[in-house]
Amino acid sequence: MPLRAPCFPHRWTEYPDTREAEVVERLADATVAITDQVAITAEHLAELPQLRLIAVAATGVNHVDLEACRRRGVAVSNVRNWSVSVPEHVFSLILALRRNLLAYHEAVQGGVWQRSEGYLVQVEPMPRSLYGAPLGIIGVGALGSAVAALGEAFGMEILCAERKGAAEVRPGRTPFNEVLAKSDVLVLLCPLTEESFGMIGKAELELMPRHAILINCGRGGLLDEAALAQALAEGTIAGAGLDVLTQEPPREGSPLLDLKQHNLIVTPHVAWISDRSLATLAEQLIGNLEGFVLGHPRNLVV
Repeated sequence: MPLRAPCFPHRWTEYPDTREAEVVERLADATVAITDQVAITAEHLAELPQLRLIAVAATGVNHVDLEACRRRGVAVSNVRNWSVSVPEHVFSLILALRRNLLAYHEAVQGGVWQRSEGYLVQVEPMPRSLYGAPLGIIGVGALGSAVAALGEAFGMEILCAERKGAAEVRPGRTPFNEVLAKSDVLVLLCPLTEESFGMIGKAELELMPRHAILINCGRGGLLDEAALAQALAEGTIAGAGLDVLTQEPPREGSPLLDLKQHNLIVTPHVAWISDRSLATLAEQLIGNLEGFVLGHPRNLVV
């Protein structure tokens, strides 16, 4: 990801990879730190008295100790609403599953079409149209709203979920369990918090229609992977498309990675990647640095 130089005087040092033990040494003289996934803890901050800004090159900031930053007067910024490709990836997964593309591709690669007596090959299950299908969205921020707009373009019925267990339902929202019960396609795009961790488990999957598919391009911890693997194997739901897992990279495996089924697609946390998205992220990141240094900070989390 190429970054333009900030417009203020500075000395720029960058590292392709940084281990936890190297954080303090590498930030010893820094007033601004840019990080994506490298954690910055209270212990690190205690040894970095000159640090004034942590600019996170992503939206999620759970790898930075925000409370310690507040205590020490260290600002934290992030980038927001930058990835135009996540909604596209969501619909790539939806269409691949609803059109049963993996099974058709395998049939052609295996020579089934070439040996067919007719002009087509039909594999199970029958492809299902998106037109008129209820699309449930859990997490209706910028990305969820963009997914809703694409769903409307396909003629889908949009159901925006209220928070799980909420006592009241806000205007324009549908009760959480009702969204599960009605959705042909359920999309998870909410942040991972203590409240949302494991929000989709065995009980929630059993509420969904058997022909429904589940898409998770939010965070892996939003759902119980073992429960989802069982639901897919037993036909409790019709399919799932995931761009995230609870542990990334999944060096210790996952029950989902053991499934070899056409109704499951797993991609390696790449929904956010595209030329346009990375250009937008890079410009916003440098803008966050410039705003802070020039006295008009933006996108502050702390």
